[in-house]
Amino acid sequence: MYDGEYVLVYPDGSQANGAGAGPKNTTSCDFYKDTDVGLTAADILSNLSFNINTKSCSRLNINRANVWEGALRGFKRFSFDPTCSLLIKFTDDIGQTEEAVDTGGPTREFLTLLMDAIKTSQFFEGKDDGKYLSFDSKAAEGDEYFHVGRMVAVSIVHGGPGPRCFSPSFYQYLVGKVKTIEAPIEDIPDTEVRNVLLEIKNARTLEELVELADKHSSMLQTAGCYRCLRTLEDKEKVVDGYIQWYFTYRNHVSFQRFKDGLATLNFFNALEQHPSIFLPYMCYSAEDLTAESVESLFRPQMSPTGNRHEEERVLGYWLGLLNRCLKEIPAAKLIPQPQLTFQKHSRFPEVNVCANTIKLPILPSYEIFEEAMNYGIKNAPGFGLH
Repeated sequence: MYDGEYVLVYPDGSQANGAGAGPKNTTSCDFYKDTDVGLTAADILSNLSFNINTKSCSRLNINRANVWEGALRGFKRFSFDPTCSLLIKFTDDIGQTEEAVDTGGPTREFLTLLMDAIKTSQFFEGKDDGKYLSFDSKAAEGDEYFHVGRMVAVSIVHGGPGPRCFSPSFYQYLVGKVKTIEAPIEDIPDTEVRNVLLEIKNARTLEELVELADKHSSMLQTAGCYRCLRTLEDKEKVVDGYIQWYFTYRNHVSFQRFKDGLATLNFFNALEQHPSIFLPYMCYSAEDLTAESVESLFRPQMSPTGNRHEEERVLGYWLGLLNRCLKEIPAAKLIPQPQLTFQKHSRFPEVNVCANTIKLPILPSYEIFEEAMNYGIKNAPGFGLH
């Protein structure tokens, strides 16, 4: 890890400042810069992952029933090195280890499960499509905000997904585009606090405003926004001041440790320089995957003769089903490129997550194909995570 300017190095030796271009931000915060045109998030991550030591590994023992506990224990271990490849060993409910060799598949499954666990953890609060950093004193004492940030950086740089749950206003503050978090009252998850602020905001007279401020003086004094009210317009200062304290100032130390964790593998440096590129992987996006984007991920291995007609028919079944099974495309490229092959010896799909290869069953109708695929996916842990 280094603290200097991030430089993207292309295979031909040429350089460009910063990181790749993803889709333009469709939210209210406009980060997109003309200098990002033509670059991709995969370009950045390829550069950031260049220094990962693939000949050494950091081993994590993970139980799918409690991914967070195993991940935190592993990331806190003194010997854990984020610059090494991850070696994930899943344990079943009775503690026996799966002895599959991890050449990518178990790692991607683990990182996906880990990001899902972080989204619903005590470290973030708010709506599913717009979360903010919360404050948990016990987690702060254990320096867990640092490890959460490091987990996000490790996931994205090592080829996994991002959290995809942050509020755009929180993300703007995170990457240094604004000095404080500006959020609507509705984003405050505490119902009691939210109702008090709405009462103050909706006060119709100065007398009513003064009465409300006195009634809730303890709450306002805690945030440092209890003030002498001279006009009805002062209610906006009271509400804005409390929101800034709630989302920004009360979490300052935890927020800084979260940023320190994000600096792992130099990810935060790239995030600061090109926030528009990583916005789709950090903030919530309701945009569905298109058939074209999903189809481009897979390279079908068709027979030159013989079964080709049947394979083309089944390929159509697959393309019709795929969008329902793929959760998201990670910022990094899927390596190796996913491949499709075909088989007749089983009515269920077979998958090698390490080699990113799936064998589709050749079946007579779409209905039978869909039923078999759904059964196979639902009964194979981790199969449908990416």
